[in-house]
Amino acid sequence: MQVQTQFVDAVYIHIPFCKKICHYCAFNKYFYDGQPVDRYLNGLNREMELYAIEKSRPLDTIYIGGGTPSCLSMEELDSLFGSIHQHLPIDERTEFTFEINPGELSIEKCALLYDASVNRISMGVQTFNDDLLRKIGRNHRHKHIYQSIDWLRQVGFSNISIDLIFRLPNQSLADFDDSLTKALELDLPHYSLYSLIIENQTVFQQLMREGKLPLPSEDVDADMFELAIRRLEENQIHQYEVSNFAKDGYQSRHNIKYWQYKPYYGFGAGAHGFHQNTRYYNHGPVHHYLNKTENNEKPIINETVLNHTEQMEEYLFLTLRTNKGFSLSGFSNKFNASAIELFGTFFELQQQRRLLNIDGDRVYLTNRGLFLADTVFRDLIGWLSSERS
Repeated sequence: MQVQTQFVDAVYIHIPFCKKICHYCAFNKYFYDGQPVDRYLNGLNREMELYAIEKSRPLDTIYIGGGTPSCLSMEELDSLFGSIHQHLPIDERTEFTFEINPGELSIEKCALLYDASVNRISMGVQTFNDDLLRKIGRNHRHKHIYQSIDWLRQVGFSNISIDLIFRLPNQSLADFDDSLTKALELDLPHYSLYSLIIENQTVFQQLMREGKLPLPSEDVDADMFELAIRRLEENQIHQYEVSNFAKDGYQSRHNIKYWQYKPYYGFGAGAHGFHQNTRYYNHGPVHHYLNKTENNEKPIINETVLNHTEQMEEYLFLTLRTNKGFSLSGFSNKFNASAIELFGTFFELQQQRRLLNIDGDRVYLTNRGLFLADTVFRDLIGWLSSERS
């Protein structure tokens, strides 16, 4: 059986260029200098045109990420937004997010974003400690954070989110608490917090192999996350997903679509999309991407049609990331199957560990379960295949 198809009302656009590559980053990215940026923006224009998105119904969300989209010049941003407004239906209800690096803004660039209908900003702060910012390869300092927030508010932005990373090299609990204090003093509606993950093919992976990456212990890592959850909740900023916290009404509508298993288009080099039970991703290298778009072809390199078992496991994996989890009746309507019959043993195991609750129709992770979500998800992936073998 196939999951019912839905109208696609979400778009992700990838800008793979950065002025500096962070030591922990494994996203598809390239140094801005020397790249064919104008050709790339023309390629994005052509890719959006090839999808011929229906204009009669506005998109619910657009998210421009990277890389570092804010590294684009004013002229390049004009070109990008011109293509978006030409090919994508937008109105005042569309949540339109743009990722920025605090060190790459000016008040003129902030005004350009605002005038282009961007209404949500996601800023990669990571830490307020300048020494740590240097150690992780960021090109901004704490003064740029405050200046950027000031400029954004001056031109009219209020829906601003910042990212923080904890468990950084040599980071103490007190230092992280200081960053939390400074972040909360900004009085923003949304915060994302991530524990540092050592990704393949990064500077940090190489340093770890050489024994030169002094990371806090797992206990300190846990203490940092617990501290963050408590302090944010004290400020009426509620955890609604494993790594995301918001004041009421300010949850990221775009990211919620991922966790609710909704379809979305992905445009740009290395971008991923999900439509008609098929996950696809584009060519990552910029020149490979351009070879396709300049030949009037969609730049897709791989498409994977999910079978029924994979769809159900993915649905649980994604919906359980949120504090609301999923409904048993909703699962039954979507898949014509009983989650209790299929995953009952898995649920019992997680309940015994105090990681999961079943309350009437709703299945969701406990606070402890959200804290240990990776453990839950490791058990979940492949569960049905192993149960049936």
